[in-house]
Amino acid sequence: MPSPTDGRELRAQGRWTMTKLLDAGMQVLTDRGYHAARVDDIVRVAKVSHGTFYLYFANKEDLFRALAVRCAENMTDLAGSLGRVEPGDAGLAELRRWLGEFIATYEKYGVVIRAWMEDQLSSRELSKLGTKTFGQVTSSLVKRIDEARPGRGRESEVEAAALLALIERFTYFLTSRNLGFDDADTVDTLATIVYRGFFAPVDQQRRASLRLAE
Repeated sequence: MPSPTDGRELRAQGRWTMTKLLDAGMQVLTDRGYHAARVDDIVRVAKVSHGTFYLYFANKEDLFRALAVRCAENMTDLAGSLGRVEPGDAGLAELRRWLGEFIATYEKYGVVIRAWMEDQLSSRELSKLGTKTFGQVTSSLVKRIDEARPGRGRESEVEAAALLALIERFTYFLTSRNLGFDDADTVDTLATIVYRGFFAPVDQQRRASLRLAE
């Protein structure tokens, strides 16, 4: 179903109201979950009338679609922002920067990302958008793994899929519970794990394995 706002430009006041509804929708969806969230909850948090809601969105699913599109745009930008992971401190710093941005994006759009990853959506359009978005993230990871460890062929694709699953589930666990971890320490530790497991030159991995075996 097309959105009531499709095909018309919003004025400043309209953009402000729409942003207010999207922010309220994100809060309610995060607190209550996709299936339990109701339009009643969203308008109460946004402090607007039902009539105002339906000027901008046909229903809850339409609002979620707008959030999903925004999430997809952010995740696509994020996928393209991962630079080459060089050996040593430079590569570790690049991973630290990128993982910090991934966690920040997840904190903002976690309810959308979880719906995609856990296949909670009945809309084929939104499911395809999620598949396309995470396909772009995976392709970016494959490219960087191939650069760091050339000649691995299909192994790089499997490793990239495993890496994305690791990062997403770790971030879900981190953001859904008050664990009391320091943000900087958390990103540093995650970056170290990812670098050693997926990007460090093979000889470095072997030396690390030998040290663990001693």
